[in-house]
Amino acid sequence: MTTLSGGPAASYATQGTFPHAACILIRVRGSMTRRQEAPFRMTTFADLKLSEPLLRALETEGYTTPTPIQAGAIPHLLEGRDLLGLAQTGTGKTAAFALPILQRLEARRVPAPPKGCRVLVLAPTRELASQIDESFATYARHMRLSHAVVFGGVGQGRQVDAMRRGVDVLVAAPGRLLDLMGQGHIELSKVEVLVLDEADRMLDMGFVRDIRRIVATLPQARQTLLFSATMPPSIAELAGSMLRSPVRVEVAPPSTTVERVRQTMMFVDEADKKAAIEKLVKSPKVARAIVFTLMKHEANKVAEHLTKAGVIAEAIHGNKSQGARERAMAGFRSGAVKVLVATDIAARGIDVDDVSHVFNFDLPNVPESYVHRIGRTARAGREGHAISLCSAEQRAWLRDIEKEIGAPIPVFREHEYHSDAAQNSTMRAPVLGGGGGRGQGRGGSGSRGAQNSNRRPSGRRAA
Repeated sequence: MTTLSGGPAASYATQGTFPHAACILIRVRGSMTRRQEAPFRMTTFADLKLSEPLLRALETEGYTTPTPIQAGAIPHLLEGRDLLGLAQTGTGKTAAFALPILQRLEARRVPAPPKGCRVLVLAPTRELASQIDESFATYARHMRLSHAVVFGGVGQGRQVDAMRRGVDVLVAAPGRLLDLMGQGHIELSKVEVLVLDEADRMLDMGFVRDIRRIVATLPQARQTLLFSATMPPSIAELAGSMLRSPVRVEVAPPSTTVERVRQTMMFVDEADKKAAIEKLVKSPKVARAIVFTLMKHEANKVAEHLTKAGVIAEAIHGNKSQGARERAMAGFRSGAVKVLVATDIAARGIDVDDVSHVFNFDLPNVPESYVHRIGRTARAGREGHAISLCSAEQRAWLRDIEKEIGAPIPVFREHEYHSDAAQNSTMRAPVLGGGGGRGQGRGGSGSRGAQNSNRRPSGRRAA
């Protein structure tokens, strides 16, 4: 049997059960109505009462066994319930909402409203929006339903043309959607279902006002779905304002991404990082890798360095054109590009199962991002490797990361670039400026005077 999206279910699919920790926690109207503490007996997609066209599409793709988030969410969504879904990346969230939505659209065939849509899916990045649109197309291959995707970074002409007659499903990034709404090209008064995917990342990127502006134009009578990897207070507040008596489906994988990934920490001086990452990615054990940097300009520099060293690498971040990002992703998926150098925001749309290694050229300044980063490997039941480079000025971030994951990360010292100064640093973490610089910790006037400070790192996000 094959699980859809190859999330935490994958390594247990043939057994048909999930260990104790692979529970689905379902709450309805704020009170827990069922907690699956015992091994969770998986069903097939046919058991979920999905329609024949959807089952045929799933069979064509080779999917037979739903992942926990799919098994937990689909029955409630078919009943028309609002839903708050909490699950990590790679657990099959897209199919969890796309399949019941398509079944709803097919069961009640009405013309799509001109310049409008029946279903609106909001996603934080271009890559994720494109991926979701492709998933809808895949699952609806035996249905006569229309779909379109809207995002910035490309000309709007084709998007305007696609929306002129209206579509059944519109997947959109908030910024471009608001632009087209303001120009009168999109009108959302007939939306039946709203989906917010990667809601925590959308809030991180500052889209909360855009989201509220969009939601204010939608009908009150609608089904609303909100999916998030984390549940900070801001998400709880957003969910409380948008969802009506929601079902909460929370999936705790049996082997979390952190546990499945073999993690290694290397303490390296900033000046040695490029040489260290070059040697690491040239290892024959590295089949396909993602290198994470904190800033966009750093991603460009690392990709250029690796290319000059004979490694086929591409950078992907928010300043790249849509065409450049699509070419980079296509090359990475096909294997023509060995290394993808990415920022955190751009990486949310990367969905490639066979990434053997994740390298953190920079540590993330937000602990949760570390979990998201290394979750790009060890997918579809595979094991993965995550190797991080930590300089003296990012040592404080490492302490927060280890607190987040609840364990120290093993240190590898036996390499030519090891830095005792970095390992023993008590330097204050960099303060990230709004202009994209790294602030005082990056050679600024305050860096030396801060060495004896143990102040908690800044919580601001980098692009």
